[in-house]
Amino acid sequence: MKIYKFIKQELTSWKNFEIFWLITIFVTVIISAITLKDSPAAVFNAICGILYTVIAGKGKISCYFFGLAGSLCYIYLALQNGLWGNTLLYACYYIPMQITGIFQWKKHLKKYSNDIVKTSLKPKSLFYLIVVSVTFCFAAVILLKHIGGSNPIFDGITTVLSVVGMYLTVKRCIEQWAVWMIVNGFSAIMWLNLVLQGVKVYATVIMWCVYFILAVYFYFEWKKEIRERKNSDL
Repeated sequence: MKIYKFIKQELTSWKNFEIFWLITIFVTVIISAITLKDSPAAVFNAICGILYTVIAGKGKISCYFFGLAGSLCYIYLALQNGLWGNTLLYACYYIPMQITGIFQWKKHLKKYSNDIVKTSLKPKSLFYLIVVSVTFCFAAVILLKHIGGSNPIFDGITTVLSVVGMYLTVKRCIEQWAVWMIVNGFSAIMWLNLVLQGVKVYATVIMWCVYFILAVYFYFEWKKEIRERKNSDL
């Protein structure tokens, strides 16, 4: 009974076009995988990753279960293609942070809709975050060039900003979506470059493109909700 209640709460607040769009994306991923003979790991990773992003955007705690499954597949794909920064990121940071996110989000759920209360950073905190992020991006690119990564610039930037994005996700901050826009755009280019080299990871490219679109969509959705909450508090 508790499981049924949990599932029911997780499915609340979904809009019809969101469900239709999600089904359309899954059909596209599966058809392209069959047609282009894509890697099964890439397909499974794409499906789990898209579900994670959509459900996280809806503010539902169950997103982390799909995130964990997708992360394991992504580690496998990154290892195969020499993306050392992304491999370390997912193995040493994403998985522990997603487990942390489950417990952190559980403390900040709305009573009736069972989704999280969204927040935003103060200007001072945002400024410090930008300075630190840029500094570490430069350091990561230099390090990955030194150890012979296959794509040090995109790998370094996406690795550092993914750390920042995951931190903001656990903290329930709207700024995460701006960070994910950059990460997802660069990641799509990085994996597209591998496809052009003959690596069959088409579903992964589609996944990152979908992530980018979702980041834009949920940024405005969260912005609207935060603004409405602030107006109601006046």
